Amino acid sequence: MRASVAGCRMSVGALLNGLLVSVLAALLWKYSKLSEHAALLEEELHMTQQTQEVSQARIDYHVALQALQEHGTRMVCTGKMHTDRICRFDYLCYCSEADEFVFLHSNSSVMVPNLGSRRFQPALLDLSSVEDHNTQYFNFLELPTAALKFMPKPVFVPDVTLILNRFNPDNLMHVFHDDLLPAYYTMKQYLDLDDEARLVFMEGWSEGPHFDLYRLLSNKQPLLKEQLKNFGKLMCFTKSYVGLSKMTTWYQYGFVQPQGPKANILVSGNEIRQFASALMEKMNISRQDRAHKDGSAEEEKETEKEDEYIVVFSRSTTRLILNEAELIMALVQEFQIKVVTVSLEEQSFPSIIQVISGASMLVSMHGAQLVTALFLPRGAVVVELFPFGVNPEQYTPYKTLASLPGMDVHYLSWRNTEEENTVTHPHRPWEQGGIAHLEKEEQERILASKDVPRHLCCRNPEWLFRIYQDTKVDIPSFLEVLREGMKSKPNFKKTKAASVVHPGRVREAQCQTSVQTTNEAKLTVSWLIPWNLKYLKVREVKYEVWIQEQGENTYMPYILSQQNYTFSENIKPFTTYLVWVRCIFNKSLLGPFADVLMCRT
Repeated sequence: MRASVAGCRMSVGALLNGLLVSVLAALLWKYSKLSEHAALLEEELHMTQQTQEVSQARIDYHVALQALQEHGTRMVCTGKMHTDRICRFDYLCYCSEADEFVFLHSNSSVMVPNLGSRRFQPALLDLSSVEDHNTQYFNFLELPTAALKFMPKPVFVPDVTLILNRFNPDNLMHVFHDDLLPAYYTMKQYLDLDDEARLVFMEGWSEGPHFDLYRLLSNKQPLLKEQLKNFGKLMCFTKSYVGLSKMTTWYQYGFVQPQGPKANILVSGNEIRQFASALMEKMNISRQDRAHKDGSAEEEKETEKEDEYIVVFSRSTTRLILNEAELIMALVQEFQIKVVTVSLEEQSFPSIIQVISGASMLVSMHGAQLVTALFLPRGAVVVELFPFGVNPEQYTPYKTLASLPGMDVHYLSWRNTEEENTVTHPHRPWEQGGIAHLEKEEQERILASKDVPRHLCCRNPEWLFRIYQDTKVDIPSFLEVLREGMKSKPNFKKTKAASVVHPGRVREAQCQTSVQTTNEAKLTVSWLIPWNLKYLKVREVKYEVWIQEQGENTYMPYILSQQNYTFSENIKPFTTYLVWVRCIFNKSLLGPFADVLMCRT
């Protein structure tokens, strides 16, 4: 009996101990789960806080994560080739540890175009406006969304972003031509790339000396590739555009063939000037209009001359003008107006542009600073100076800029032809023209050469040696270039932009035929003027007519003044002719052809 009671007590005790252990285990499990949940909440809060550092816009972390998990990445691109392609992504991610962009696949993912392995021949797109350069290629890795379980927690960027490469942010020409202009007009293509969009630079450079200029494109601070690591190991851009438009570039730097203007320039001076005005507004710069006073034409001309001035770009480290003071004095005496100097080393960029935007003439040694000519007023003159041995016809980025239709800037160049007026620096580092590192025979060849031959970019030692020379400008030959060049200066209108309006299609084009004899026929073609012609003041209107016998490869072109004309020469009876008609304004502005006419004699 006692044994039985003792056994019962032991069973009850064991049961109580078991219950106590279970309760404690449950409490420990619950505490563990609460701690784990708290850690997750803390981590997600941290992710959200990191996101807020990137943007002031609020983002629901759980909603964003669920959207990424369910829908994955979506991509839709424009452009047929990697050289003209820009892509829009939803939830494109970047892994800073692997330095790779990641496309996460789900059943709802979209990839247009879906190129398969062709995406790597050679890339999906160019990240910069420099065409087909292997350092600028963009691609991404692919993973299923299920991989998110094993990856670092993503940080979401709620800003609309433009992801691109700066080509060379240390060089002012590259900053404007390759980065700022293309980014500005890329942003104009897409409504959501507005002043609140975020620029993300992926080339890996530091800010560079001209970073303030990039800040002018958006109210948001641009992000560098190195900074992305500070926000987490996996960043996901909720909406991004990748790549840059190349439509505004006018120059190629000689990677495949010697440098020169692009073969197909798609930008005019009007677009360049609109960009320049937008940047000046961002820099709080306004052009100083010339003062106009009532009086005789001679008095107005004198007043205008009093307001004019010439700007000379002064360099303080390389490519010096050794007799700068003499050059300035010669300009003052020749033009009887004041001359001012500007220096990138000593002045702020906005203060320099304020001066250049009102100048009558800009004089400078060849160099990146000459890209500031895009801020010159209409009717101004830009004079580019070249060192000994450097042919101006082989290096024309600024000549090409000035020559763009609607830029309305007159370009002149002067070249030093006197070797005794040059100072070379053979012992400088190679990137500043030094040649001491070369074999003695090569050094002697370069020193004996009088003209740098055409070459590819970018480390030709003879080109670098000559372009980094200092130059004493021969004043008589310089003034002779100015006097001859000013004789051919067009009569630009300073206050009014050149208007380029093309004609529309001719209307109601029709043909009538008649057979005169077995060997003779007539073809009469008539049409009405383009619809927009009646609203335009056009000096000269002509019409171009093409006539082609069906089945033949050649055609007969005619330029006519009237809207009705009868053709009889070379018109055969019982033959079908194809006829095209279009309008021409002011000798060179062509309209589109009207629909082809099929005329049977």
